Amino acid sequence: MTAKAERFQSPPRQTNARGDMRRVGFELEFTGLSLEDAVHTLATAIGARAAPHSAVEWFLDSPSLGRFRLELDWGYLKRIASEARLEQQGEEWVSFLKQTAEGIVPLELVCPAIPITQLDTLSGILPALRNAGAKGTEDSLIAAFGLHINSEAPALDARTIHRYLCAFCLLQWWLFEAHQVNLSRRVSTYVTPYPEAFCEAMLTRKNADMSAIFDSYLHHNPSRNRALDLLPILTTIDPRRVARAIDDPRINARPAFHYRLPNCQLERAGWSLASQWNIWIRVEQLAADSAALDMLARGYLKQNNALWGMNRKSWVERIEQWLLDPPWE
Repeated sequence: MTAKAERFQSPPRQTNARGDMRRVGFELEFTGLSLEDAVHTLATAIGARAAPHSAVEWFLDSPSLGRFRLELDWGYLKRIASEARLEQQGEEWVSFLKQTAEGIVPLELVCPAIPITQLDTLSGILPALRNAGAKGTEDSLIAAFGLHINSEAPALDARTIHRYLCAFCLLQWWLFEAHQVNLSRRVSTYVTPYPEAFCEAMLTRKNADMSAIFDSYLHHNPSRNRALDLLPILTTIDPRRVARAIDDPRINARPAFHYRLPNCQLERAGWSLASQWNIWIRVEQLAADSAALDMLARGYLKQNNALWGMNRKSWVERIEQWLLDPPWE
């Protein structure tokens, strides 16, 4: 008997500041398939019409879900492929690089932002890719393929953002364990946790204003490479302030928490978008619970020794014990 697929859990705050249903987008890195085979597999799985944007980028338009993008995740190759399409020359060089890159450079699937009430419509994507031969993080000792979750913020005011940052600071080491983050990704810079100094700065403030959030975040986290990347949200609020602090053209404005921590474990039959989202949902739940935030923040600050810092193992055990009977269930 086939195991029942895990369902996407709903966050406590389901709507944004306009009253619209919040949306979630996923970005998935994998290998094991040619670009064309992956396009065919995905188009069939989601009932989409596929069209090439360049030799290494395709759009898949689903009438019910929106536009997906599938590409070889190599910036240089994407640039010269786009130039070759516009100038109608250089196709042979692009073709050579593409053939060389496939199997080494990951494919990246970028899903459209979908209302949280419709996330189960994505459940067929991973089984289709898995059955076609797609592989994720565990296919290589050095590959750092991941799943990124873009969870639209329920609001962009200082109080909401501060609560999410505090919730993540309190849960980040537990999240590393819950996702079983691959060693290649732990030692890379792609999913660096927040520094303890930043966590302490956030957790000692009862009500951080937006200026304090910008100052502290940009000082302690001047990079996209964080397990929870807040730069898309900060750029949405004040793009000039972010640009003055960090010179990185890859930073895009988006009113969503860019959660980079999960592996891509396509090889595991029980691994799914829902299973990873349902781990992230703990951040959503804690951010919405004032009493729990205050209680855990006091415990964290008390346990965070000034000389040798936080005992991470002990803190993870405390979080696990607390999660045995969380107040929201």
